[in-house]
Amino acid sequence: MPPQPLPSAVFAMDPMHLPELFPSPLMTRLRQLVTVDPGLVVQDFTDPAAVRALARAEVLITGWGCPHLGADVLAAAPRLRTVLHAAGSVRSLIGDAVWERGVTVSSAVRANALPVAEYTLAAILFAGKDAFGLRERFRTEHAYPAPDEYLAVGNLGRRVGIIGASRVGRRVLELLRPFDLSAGLYDPYVDEAEATALGAVSLSLDELLRTSDVVSVHAPDTPETHRMLSRERLALIPDGGVLINTSRGALVDPEALTDELVGGRISAVLDVTEPEPLPADSPLYRLPNVFLTPHIAGSLGNELARLGGTVVEELERLAAGLPLSHGVRRGELAISA
Repeated sequence: MPPQPLPSAVFAMDPMHLPELFPSPLMTRLRQLVTVDPGLVVQDFTDPAAVRALARAEVLITGWGCPHLGADVLAAAPRLRTVLHAAGSVRSLIGDAVWERGVTVSSAVRANALPVAEYTLAAILFAGKDAFGLRERFRTEHAYPAPDEYLAVGNLGRRVGIIGASRVGRRVLELLRPFDLSAGLYDPYVDEAEATALGAVSLSLDELLRTSDVVSVHAPDTPETHRMLSRERLALIPDGGVLINTSRGALVDPEALTDELVGGRISAVLDVTEPEPLPADSPLYRLPNVFLTPHIAGSLGNELARLGGTVVEELERLAAGLPLSHGVRRGELAISA
């Protein structure tokens, strides 16, 4: 029998990401699994070249910058059966028509969670040593603090409060295990037994905030989590506590957080804010108790190849007649990123 033709695929994303997502070795593997034109990277599904490609596409390989996949796109892609997203959440990408047709969807959200968790672990350990604050002090005073000023510094026995047993939150808990730290977890969808299995004590949100030296936010941005860290809840964090946010700025009341940080009662490591980026006159840029980064915790640079690798692995599974390893179910999107 002659070999079966490879499925037809189309890239749909911002073209700037394609070389990093699929460097040469990955692109070679990918093109052994599907027929795809690397010179066509769709950002507008109404473009004539995109329309022609969609008409025969069985697989869409999407990423940051891909337009919304609504009923119009599905109508133009009658053969489409799989969407493989080389990025994180598909919540805003996938329209109802995709699910209603029964198109399978996969996301590299798990791969994208890994660098976020690594960033968080580094932030937790540095926060416990007061590395951020002491660095700022050393830059201005050019002298070591007196020994008795280190009494509150150290990572031995600190309580780390994890908000959200998301993929990132679970990976952070896993990374914390070798250290002499204790972990608390707040997640309304995780019971006490599962929290214990994850290496944490299950706590209410208020109890977690009251009893944690470091609070790290890993919940998804949903209507239920919007402003979950209100002024009243931020006030529960103990004096000298540290808030780490690598999730979304919308989960925290920005005015209340700014007031707490300007007052100096707590510190923060913020990779996300609201708005994003902050206005140029925001005091958070200048405060010594704020470590602010420009949304870098997720996959960047050579880490993007991990996302592309996830797509290639999914294509290999499809070619072998196996189910997707990172499939997304429609019902999960209401409570996940």
